[in-house]
Amino acid sequence: MARWQPDAPGRLAAAALDLFEERGYENTTVIEIAERAGLTKSTFFRYFPDKREVLFGRGALTGLLVDGIASAPPEAGPLDTVAHALDTLGRTFFTADRREFSARRQAVLNANTELLEREALKRTELTTAMADALTRRGTPPPTARVAAKLGALVWEIAYDQWIATATDTETGADTDTDTGTGTGEGFGPLARRALTAVRATAAQ
Repeated sequence: MARWQPDAPGRLAAAALDLFEERGYENTTVIEIAERAGLTKSTFFRYFPDKREVLFGRGALTGLLVDGIASAPPEAGPLDTVAHALDTLGRTFFTADRREFSARRQAVLNANTELLEREALKRTELTTAMADALTRRGTPPPTARVAAKLGALVWEIAYDQWIATATDTETGADTDTDTGTGTGEGFGPLARRALTAVRATAAQ
């Protein structure tokens, strides 16, 4: 089991992903997920309301983004504040040892309409949470909404590029487990590059 999944939620997510790949989402039950993880059904429901939620992290991503926005330097503008939050994700969430799991997870989501719809809703919730966090820093609400939507776009671009390099370890490429650097570039640098491109486009 991967070292970033020592706890019950991580074990359940890993077991669910394996089963969704092997049997398909529709053909997998909560009991089977719990058994594969070596846990009970009651333990599953302690952490997740249903099997649909097991791959969505219990709001951890939202919390990290909000904390990253709150901890940005006071003088940072809205987009720089969002960039700071995305850097935080690269250091603490989208780390090199999660890359392969994330790529496999996205493939499972892409194969199931219900999971894709849930993913779209989660991304909308992330955008709203970023806008609210920016507003709490004193950013005017209209500006906060625009910055949050641009931040969500940057996140999506960087994430797609990041998981596309998940085969680096399989092909023998060297990857730094702390920064994610190497042939498979880390999420933080990818997000910064995407933000630069978005800014350049907006300035045209």
